Amino acid sequence: MDRVNRFDVAVVGLGAMGSATLYQLAKRGINAVGIDQYSPPHTFGSTHGETRLTRCAIGEGHQYAPLAMRSHEIWRELFNETGEKLLHETGALMIESSGSKGDVHGSANFLNTTISAATKFGIEHEVLTGADALRRFPAFNIGDADKAYFEPGAGYLKVEECVEVQLDRAKELGATLLSNTKVHAITHHVDHVAIELGNETVRADKLAVCAGPWVKELLGPPYEDLLTTTRQVLHWYPIEPTAHKDWKNHPVFIWVHGDGDGFYGLPSLADPTLIKVANANYGQPCRPEDIDRQVNEAEQTEMFDLHLAGRLNGVAARTAKSVTCIYTVTPDSDFIIDWHPEHQNTFVVSACSGHGFKHSAAIGEAVAQQLISNSSEIDLSAFKLSRFER
Repeated sequence: MDRVNRFDVAVVGLGAMGSATLYQLAKRGINAVGIDQYSPPHTFGSTHGETRLTRCAIGEGHQYAPLAMRSHEIWRELFNETGEKLLHETGALMIESSGSKGDVHGSANFLNTTISAATKFGIEHEVLTGADALRRFPAFNIGDADKAYFEPGAGYLKVEECVEVQLDRAKELGATLLSNTKVHAITHHVDHVAIELGNETVRADKLAVCAGPWVKELLGPPYEDLLTTTRQVLHWYPIEPTAHKDWKNHPVFIWVHGDGDGFYGLPSLADPTLIKVANANYGQPCRPEDIDRQVNEAEQTEMFDLHLAGRLNGVAARTAKSVTCIYTVTPDSDFIIDWHPEHQNTFVVSACSGHGFKHSAAIGEAVAQQLISNSSEIDLSAFKLSRFER
């Protein structure tokens, strides 16, 4: 006979958004269960690869700044709770090359939007000329006509540790974790949701689906028509010995150039003689189960030639390693954080479009508040599904 377990809330998918949501629910005394088909943190989705860049002034739009700012507060709260330092404030340098179109992640004017967000929300920052930026950051070959912005409170998050710490705290606070557990079906009823897990059924008053690339598979329309999964590649390049001094304690960075091209970089945690970089643009659409996990030499060469060459000083042309991950993207590159249009007890968090991790702690808090009281302290109206109907 199948076992049936009953909970107040079930969270499906325990990556960035799901782990944060489960932690915030458990923190509020909610009887919650978290379900993941793998054992998070894992390397099969979008939440792995050592680090994610974080900043509070958001070039993708002013609607994101409250989420980023609150997330930084939560990461500090978790440090006080656990002693685990998840947020590292190295500062962030953002550069826009002279003549660049200036768009990335759906933002038509990334750097200027970043600057205006910093001004609006009182975020500490500096706007630099190209010459000033080059003097302060000699590892970056910034031209006199380039524009630059520096945010000292920005930096990076330890991505796997963020997930692990929140799941550990959720469990300590009473949440149930079901890892390596695949969801076979979700059935919506008037007063509950039934989640079939093989020979076990979970019934929950409410459901949060935070399954990233697998939202389409779990929920079908309208999400299957709106969400695209893409293959993304992260690269680690060696720093030449002569340049180690210039790269020591370097800030995280974003560089927008050309006709909508961009890339970003962070320190390598495992080896400080490497630098981690990735293309900020979206890769080839691909189903998550069909992602090619091998990165060929041509991809590594293209990354260096298109983005790094002539911009990053003292970085060797051949990679030390490369790994893949997955983005889930909406048509406008903005998030979906909203109740299901047909099922009033199901909340969907998806399609972070390659810029979600920095916001995840606050999103988890806001989603927990929505599940408990149908409202949240941070306004989520910009992320409603109904915008696509217009």
